[in-house]
Amino acid sequence: MSQTVYINCDNISKSFGTQHLFANISATILQNDKIGIVGPNGSGKSTFMKILAGLESVDEGNLATKRHLRIAYVPQVSTYPSCPIEQILQETLKKSEPQLPAHEATIRIQTLMSKIGFIDPQQDAQTLSGGWKKRLDIAKELISNPDLLLLDEPTNHLDLEGIEWLENFLQRENLTFLVISHDRYFLERVSNKVFELNRQFPKGLFIVHGNYQEFLLRREEFLNGQIQYQKSLTSKVRYEQEWLKQSPKARTTKAESRIKQAGKWIDELSEVQTRNKHQRSQIDFAATERLTQKLIVAKNISKSLGGRLFFSKLDLILSPGMRLGIIGANGTGKTTLLKVLGGLLEPDSGTLKQAQDLNVVYFDQHRTKIPEHFTLKEALATDGEYVNYRGQHIHVNSWCKRFLFAPERLDLPVSQLSGGEKARILIARLMLQPADILLLDEPTNDLDIPTLEVLEESLMEFPGALVMITHDRFMMDKICNAFIGLGVPGPTQLFADYRQWEDYKTKSLKPETLKKEKSVEKIREKESSNQKKLSYKEKFELEQIEEKIPLIESQIAILHQEIESLNDNELLQKKCHDLSCLQEELERLYVRWQEIEA
Repeated sequence: MSQTVYINCDNISKSFGTQHLFANISATILQNDKIGIVGPNGSGKSTFMKILAGLESVDEGNLATKRHLRIAYVPQVSTYPSCPIEQILQETLKKSEPQLPAHEATIRIQTLMSKIGFIDPQQDAQTLSGGWKKRLDIAKELISNPDLLLLDEPTNHLDLEGIEWLENFLQRENLTFLVISHDRYFLERVSNKVFELNRQFPKGLFIVHGNYQEFLLRREEFLNGQIQYQKSLTSKVRYEQEWLKQSPKARTTKAESRIKQAGKWIDELSEVQTRNKHQRSQIDFAATERLTQKLIVAKNISKSLGGRLFFSKLDLILSPGMRLGIIGANGTGKTTLLKVLGGLLEPDSGTLKQAQDLNVVYFDQHRTKIPEHFTLKEALATDGEYVNYRGQHIHVNSWCKRFLFAPERLDLPVSQLSGGEKARILIARLMLQPADILLLDEPTNDLDIPTLEVLEESLMEFPGALVMITHDRFMMDKICNAFIGLGVPGPTQLFADYRQWEDYKTKSLKPETLKKEKSVEKIREKESSNQKKLSYKEKFELEQIEEKIPLIESQIAILHQEIESLNDNELLQKKCHDLSCLQEELERLYVRWQEIEA
């Protein structure tokens, strides 16, 4: 049975001025396709998606779209006015379907909000975190029941919890979609077809039917085949060039034909050599080769900020060869722990000792260390024309090429560079600093997959210690040999792998465990703090609150699961109402808890 064709691209090309993104690429998007789009930065992925969405035109070729096809496009960044999220969805739905009866619109909005996970329909859109704004982006496009959903880098800057939610959502819903992402685990879980835009391939586009692992296998087979083809073609051209040196005159049809064929092979060899000459970033961190085995020793350290406990009673010894991953949802204190280990923040309790003259190199996820008015040249070579790398003086023109920057771009201001290019600058600067310990806070943000692969190889070979925060589970699983998990009750612990942490987290967040841990935690906090003396009545009320909170949180989690699988609109509205009431009660308890302890 043939599938419905949604969009057919026939030899389309696109350029911006002198920048050629892609040429003569052809592809077909079918109903029920779940396509992951990958490729190096600058290959035209976002532009290709905008062309499919009708937001950009093609320079050449034909684009045929199914009649009346409803396409939804979620860009990388969106902004919202200060108004309730429900109002945004109402206005969007009214624009797309003005004739829809009010009661049907209300049911559709409530159903979608529950699937997306929104609890309070009156929450101000401007107060949402980055992850929840991305959910609103998706809800805003899905409210009109599109046939095709286009997602441009939806996983970028999401925490693990947000990425896992999006994975589950795309797996659960019956959607046809294209998604641009550099998150390889995400692509593995959601895609049934992969497109790679890359000049390495003869037509600039490589298509594989299957998940990301299948794509990697087919890609490797193809590229190996191209290398073998280049060798074969080289032999043919060498043989024909020897024949041409004998200066045959094209007096016969046979000789003339052979000369033309030789010319075609020479041209083809040149094209194959150009494609196979694939450029990659050259990332290699400099180590001090220190022999000290205990670089950092932390004993019983704890840290709170703004009244929130991030980690407690943590014991840790960082030694050369240890590659530690810090995991947890946004707001659980991952960056705070990284800064404490690096000596940028003091622990509230316990002791932290660093080895004498320890060289700590810190990667800042917010990219604040590069002034926007700096030129690319000033950012790469702060001391002038040369950089000092492992005792060698390297000219900035050569240094920039290691990170895929063309020398003619050196005078560009940093403000005009992409997020991925700024990340490559920071990595280049880190490489100039001899390090005992690398502290990397989201180093993978904005990097394309080829650069991620090179970064992984370099970090695996780094002989010092490494502490890393990243939402890239593929990289974390490959590199890290120990993990610290944040965001669960009780003392902070180390784990051997990500799966062990997931099992521990699931167990720790069960209602009976939460109840026990929260009670113990509050007793410890009250014993060690200088709070006011509570009356008997206040103590009793506090104990009641501590018992109620984990029970309500458990009920909320159960309701979320029930809502996701409901199809009965009447029952769905009741569950949503129950959920709203529980959330209000939970907020009231937390407010009262703070009032008693103030």
